[in-house]
Amino acid sequence: MDVVRGSIDLRELLPSGGEEIDESSPLSSPDLRLLIDRLQVRSLDIKRRVAEYVRDHHRDFADILSRSVDTSSKVDDLAASLATVLRLFDEGPSGRPLDAELRSLVEESRRKRRELAEKKEALRVVRVISDLAERLDAVREGVEAGRLVEAAGGVRYLQTALSVPDEWKDGGGGIPSRKVDPVAFSLLRTQWVECFERLQRVLVEHLENAVHFESESGRLVVRNQVDGVELQSVLKALDIIGLLNYGLARVADLLNKFVIMPVIGRKAGKVSVDEPSEGMVEIVLHPEPSPVSQAKSLDVVMVYPMLIDVLKFAYNFICFQNGTWMGILGRLTWPQISDSIIMNFLSKVVPSEASKVAEYQGILKATEEFEGSLGDILFIPMTDGQNEKLTRFAQNVEVHFASRKKNEIVAKARKLLLSCDFSLSQENTRRSESLEGTNADNLSNNKEDIPFWPNVRLVSRAASQLMKLVRETLEDASVSSNMVALEFYHAARDSLLLYLVIIPVKLEKQLKTVSQAAILVYNDLLHLSQEALGLAFEYRAFAPSALSELMVFVDIAPNFQQLAAETLQKQIQLTDLNIKEALDGANGFQNTHQRQNFESAKFAIDQVVFVLEKVHILWEPVLIPATYRRTLCSILDRVFSRINEDVLQLDDLGADETLQLQRLIYIILENLSTLFETIRINKSEDRRSDSDVWFELENLIPSLCKLRKLADLLDMSLKSITAAWEDGSLASCGFSKLEVLDFVKAIFADSPIRKECLSRIESAYF
Repeated sequence: MDVVRGSIDLRELLPSGGEEIDESSPLSSPDLRLLIDRLQVRSLDIKRRVAEYVRDHHRDFADILSRSVDTSSKVDDLAASLATVLRLFDEGPSGRPLDAELRSLVEESRRKRRELAEKKEALRVVRVISDLAERLDAVREGVEAGRLVEAAGGVRYLQTALSVPDEWKDGGGGIPSRKVDPVAFSLLRTQWVECFERLQRVLVEHLENAVHFESESGRLVVRNQVDGVELQSVLKALDIIGLLNYGLARVADLLNKFVIMPVIGRKAGKVSVDEPSEGMVEIVLHPEPSPVSQAKSLDVVMVYPMLIDVLKFAYNFICFQNGTWMGILGRLTWPQISDSIIMNFLSKVVPSEASKVAEYQGILKATEEFEGSLGDILFIPMTDGQNEKLTRFAQNVEVHFASRKKNEIVAKARKLLLSCDFSLSQENTRRSESLEGTNADNLSNNKEDIPFWPNVRLVSRAASQLMKLVRETLEDASVSSNMVALEFYHAARDSLLLYLVIIPVKLEKQLKTVSQAAILVYNDLLHLSQEALGLAFEYRAFAPSALSELMVFVDIAPNFQQLAAETLQKQIQLTDLNIKEALDGANGFQNTHQRQNFESAKFAIDQVVFVLEKVHILWEPVLIPATYRRTLCSILDRVFSRINEDVLQLDDLGADETLQLQRLIYIILENLSTLFETIRINKSEDRRSDSDVWFELENLIPSLCKLRKLADLLDMSLKSITAAWEDGSLASCGFSKLEVLDFVKAIFADSPIRKECLSRIESAYF
């Protein structure tokens, strides 16, 4: 069968002679005939081989043919059956199509199964409801029979089974549910709430009867059984239904109010516990009031053992040595107990002096033992140390000591500043000069090492005492530990800064007027600023290591200096304003040849002299000479400049008017002669001539030279004025060319001589 399986290659049948046949070229007639002959031969050979193969496999072919016949007959039978089925689908036994009947049967089967499932589910719900109702009845019977633990367990189970929200325990049963439940379940939930409330009332009543305070005898009574119900069972039931915190809160309130707080408040000198003997059903704890004399001597070391007895009593006879219950009681009472102990004892026994801090170690040890005992009975957890509140407070005694001292120092500084009246008296002021009056025991004997001491000046008692307090504080810091020293340092800084806060408010009225108090404040501010510049340099060498690296006061000095400058400048502005108001009354010195105008101008000058004399009286005793001289000279310079300006602006002056103006200038110079003496520098040189004195004053007050020269010009001739301008004497006194020209025009009438003089003045240059 290889010939059948394979294919005939025509190239083998052609006589190619070994040459390659071109498949694209057509065959010739001889080749075609030869090809036909050879194909016929090959066909005969194939037929022969097929016949031989069929003979050799006759049985196989016979078997195949018989199977084919059987299969053909089965196909015919199947076709006949299929035709019968198709006829049934077209018309069933009942006359309806079979597929419709099948669908109807399937739907009926589904409906029956669904009804069966619903009935089973309803039966299961009925069984569940019945079971829950029976459990509710059991809970009610348990509550009435005193089986409170079993009843509490049933309530807790039913809460989960009925999906009752926790909010319903607080009376929130009216809150509607989002999902639709059977009516029976809603009724069961309502009954559960009633059972829960009934159980809660019974438990609370038993607890109140088991633990109560007898006000007549002053005793806290704890009964182990009440009406056959044990206190331990009551607490277990409360724990099961989640109300143990509420129940123990009532017990904690009784303990705190009637036992613990009287002990801490020193209203009890002894606490005794009457333990029950066999057959007894009550335990009594009663604090015994102590006499007043004993209460005064009662300290925290004596209070700790009594509190331990009270809490051990609670651990044994209320919490029944249950660590969880005792922990709840501790969370309810410990914050108030610890705060009361700190407030009534630990904070009050904090040492008031640094040398007594070591004596506090006994209290620290007793506090650690006290909290250790509370940890043993599980009243407070000791795992992370977060509840060792008393021990932490006692261990930080240095912080508390330093904090108390800081508050005392700042309060003292505040009281000092508020009590000082800033009046100029020996009691309220002091002379601050160099190192005199300072405590320099810890300072270097070489004064050149301290370059920041102020010049001699009068300061208020407030500033003097404030600096004394600051120095004492820094001296205490130098002999203290690092922590205490830092608090003392901050107290010293805060005390200094208090001056900037309190005094400007306290002396608000005085600072808004020309007053001696304002100048005292100015001196205080300068004094404190210069002291601040040297404090760190002065005490750093003696301070503890931590403080010596941080101590700095120079940063607050600019605040004092700025406020000092503002204070003095405000006083100068107020003085200038008063002088301006006085000079405004002179009406520009116009028409002084008229008596009324002359008197007005003279009165204005008298007012100016009065203001200046007042300033002299208030300022000279307080300000240092250099500041007083500089300040007063600047005020006088503005006064004389104003007079010069007013007079030189006048025009068309008559002879009488010029004489009156000259007289007014002489009056003010004469009235200020005493004031001039206060600003002279070389007062001790009595033999100096008047010209030397005026020369010194004119150097201090530039406008004074111009005013004196103006007085001379008022009765000088035209030629003399011209000559004075040409020789430069007028220009040296501060006169300008325009002022001289206007002055000449105002005094002298128009004439050829005036024109010539004006021309000469105009042509002169300096």
